[in-house]
Amino acid sequence: MRVSEWALVAFTILSQMSVGTFVVLGIVNTLARRKYGVKAADMLSDRALLAIGPVIILAFIASLFHLGSPFSAYRAVANLGTSWLSREILSGILFAITGGLFAVMQWRKIGSEMIRTVIAWVAAAIGLFFIFAMSNVYMVETIPTWDTVFTPLSFFATTFLLGILAVAAAYVATYAYVARRQPVDAEAEREYLRWTLQGLALVSILMLGVIFVLIPTNLAYQYTGPLAGVSTMRDVIAEYGMVLLIRLILVFLGAGLLAVVLIRNTLSAGRESALSTLAYSAFALVLISEILGRFLFYASYVRVGI
Repeated sequence: MRVSEWALVAFTILSQMSVGTFVVLGIVNTLARRKYGVKAADMLSDRALLAIGPVIILAFIASLFHLGSPFSAYRAVANLGTSWLSREILSGILFAITGGLFAVMQWRKIGSEMIRTVIAWVAAAIGLFFIFAMSNVYMVETIPTWDTVFTPLSFFATTFLLGILAVAAAYVATYAYVARRQPVDAEAEREYLRWTLQGLALVSILMLGVIFVLIPTNLAYQYTGPLAGVSTMRDVIAEYGMVLLIRLILVFLGAGLLAVVLIRNTLSAGRESALSTLAYSAFALVLISEILGRFLFYASYVRVGI
């Protein structure tokens, strides 16, 4: 692929991971506050929250490499009424602004808890619309391999799967940092970490099932459905079949086998070091798998008609 296409791979993957991490982190924090209290929940989630900002910034930097004239990027938001690209760009910027505002307010404990919560869910809603708009950019009638329901479904699957694994990795990293730098109730924080990882591992297994339904169903549709006569999927599989196989193996290892191991290990105390390795490995494997999946998505491009 050309450099500009790799820039799109980076932009879409990093953007989806940012939104997924923000949403999953919000859900985890909300549930943890009810079970462990505000102080314990925020101790891990606040630091994890700050990592999202640099990722979304990198995503927008990557997107500039796709533009022929990066300094004219501001013109892309001029057609909100008719262009999904304009909506994608604007909603992405608004997500970065509202998410960043919430992160600063949450970190500094500015404003009431209710106000911060409202801003957080507004940012999450904008972020989800951002992913929806992003997927609609590719729903073009003249590109039949992309103009299917599988495009938005796969984009949201990537969003939540990467978000789940990123939060798991961020929590174990944050726990290790907090345990070294601050006096904490070790058993309480350890129990909170185990509870969080167990829940995330279970949901990641469910997401794995979704992905293993989406991929073969999409392939079957491309091969035998209305697109059979115009789709280039056969050519893609013939040329990149090994890439697809590696993607499936990596996502299975990352979100499947390692998730099962995580569940088993989080049942016993004193295994935080092993949990860290497993969480980081799971995240890395799934991230590589999703990059390969996005590569295959762009490789399936073919324009039909005018």
